[in-house]
Amino acid sequence: MTLRAAVQMDPMDGINIGGDSSFALMLKALERGYTLYHYDVRGLTWEAGRLTTKAHRVLDVQREPGAHYSFGDEVTLDLGRDVDVVLMRQDPPFDLGYLTGTWLLERIANETLVVNDPVSVRNAPEKVFVLDFPEYMPPTMVTRDLDAVKDFQARHGAVVIKPLHGNGGKAVFRIDADGSNLGALVELFGQVWPEPFMVQQFLPSVSQGDKRIVLIDGEVAGAINRKPGEGEFRSNLAVGGYAEAATLTPREQEICDVLGPQLRERGLVFVGIDVIGGEWLTEINVTSPTGIVAIDRFNNSDTTGMIWDAIVRRIG
Repeated sequence: MTLRAAVQMDPMDGINIGGDSSFALMLKALERGYTLYHYDVRGLTWEAGRLTTKAHRVLDVQREPGAHYSFGDEVTLDLGRDVDVVLMRQDPPFDLGYLTGTWLLERIANETLVVNDPVSVRNAPEKVFVLDFPEYMPPTMVTRDLDAVKDFQARHGAVVIKPLHGNGGKAVFRIDADGSNLGALVELFGQVWPEPFMVQQFLPSVSQGDKRIVLIDGEVAGAINRKPGEGEFRSNLAVGGYAEAATLTPREQEICDVLGPQLRERGLVFVGIDVIGGEWLTEINVTSPTGIVAIDRFNNSDTTGMIWDAIVRRIG
């Protein structure tokens, strides 16, 4: 099938060509002979019922540092008429700029497939959508109230505090059971972010890894176990964690079986969930999931091909 795809993502110059999932998807698209465009969300323009953007045809991508891509001349794309699918792949923060992108892309839903579905991305941010599945989560609170956090810690001991719309393990703090610096940290979060923050019971089993499980159209495609680096409790690869091969526990498979139908129904084609200790669901990543390069390296699989196959099925 000839496919025309536009990738809404961050500038190509700064991406990690060794591990970036968007870059891997672009490699596979060109390998298959698809027509590929790159554009920045800030270039979206709506007028008289049409959504357009300035974009560049992607002529080539390769894992060669400093020469990893080449573009054609800038063109103006009508995203409703000129392409078959838009991949919404820019990294968070999940702010008003991100939200506005979803509102604009929603307007071409009857003409062009958008992956992941912009309405569902808007309504299912990582640390909010997961609240729909409390039976699989560790003890969790979303609040701005210091007294509430103190009471939570008195009941659960050491806790982790993190921004509600953060990503990549940034600004995630562990507070020990003695509550040292708890007040100052809550004060800081209240000054930096207008929204509430998330508080969860600290899980010592995170030292054994935080598993990233990738689901494609609701079906498990593979998993990696991310382990914290020296002196860290965060296992995110972006903050020094490292990956190892992994399979699913029965509890993790149960979680995927419950989530899968909902992800499919919401048009969430490419999703990465995070599970600690083989049993505790902590996030459902729908904005710009990662991990497929490491999964394919360990499993000798073709997750990028599976994602494109799912897109073709939805278009077909």
